[in-house]
Amino acid sequence: MSQEFPIIGKIPLAEWIDTGLDWLTDRFALVTRAISRFVGEGVDLAVGLLTYPPPWVVILALAALAWLLAGRRVAIGSAAGLALLWNLQLWGATMETLTLVLFATTVAVAIGLPIGILGGLSGRAHRVMTPMLDFMQTMPAFVYLIPAVPFFGLGPVSAMFATVIFSMPPAIRLTTLGIRQVPAELVEAADAFGATRSQKLFKVQLPLAVPTIMAGINQTIMLALSMVVIAAMIGAGGLGGEVWRAIQRLQSGNGFEAGIAIVILAMILDRITQKIGQRRQT
Repeated sequence: MSQEFPIIGKIPLAEWIDTGLDWLTDRFALVTRAISRFVGEGVDLAVGLLTYPPPWVVILALAALAWLLAGRRVAIGSAAGLALLWNLQLWGATMETLTLVLFATTVAVAIGLPIGILGGLSGRAHRVMTPMLDFMQTMPAFVYLIPAVPFFGLGPVSAMFATVIFSMPPAIRLTTLGIRQVPAELVEAADAFGATRSQKLFKVQLPLAVPTIMAGINQTIMLALSMVVIAAMIGAGGLGGEVWRAIQRLQSGNGFEAGIAIVILAMILDRITQKIGQRRQT
């Protein structure tokens, strides 16, 4: 049996949120739908470019890129993993998921890096950002799907919006951490040589913070991948859509195949970003 607050009753928080979302939707629906069409066409184009050539061509190209960025072992493992996904007939879904994750990660990092730099340089900004980031990271991922649909409609763009919001905090936090961990002696030495604020940032603080920033990008990618199944509930497609269909049809084998594909894709992206961070550190 529920108990009501004995004096003033329930605060109408849900009604306030509904009213605010309705107001934003009425004012900005045309803009957000235009953005949705533009981004949706870009995603479709990227998926088309990845799925138009024969899969073995794309596998060789991605393996060569992995060799260049992360070395021979990662390249061989990437080629083997992608070949397995091709064999499991999940190639198209894998390319859709890869496109969604890369688009969302790019947007999250593009937004998160400047905010993280601000937090690293300003103690006041850092204090303001910390509770907001705590809120973003503890909010259940499903909740981010609620405002996405009225603004962007069903489909991959709404999924990308929710993924960006959900995966952005690590990029902000670790960028801030990397800059704040730069030894004070080096900053003082730069000041002694007459460096400007921008020179200190781009020639001292950011280069030394790159390994930590790359760790943040790595975590952003992992969180984006963790959203693919949840985002399939609003029409994201890709490997998440395969898992969601398997759940609805009680097809355990197909669900495990798609789940393994997500793990393989996560391992490839994780190893590449880790190697890039290690190279920057050395």
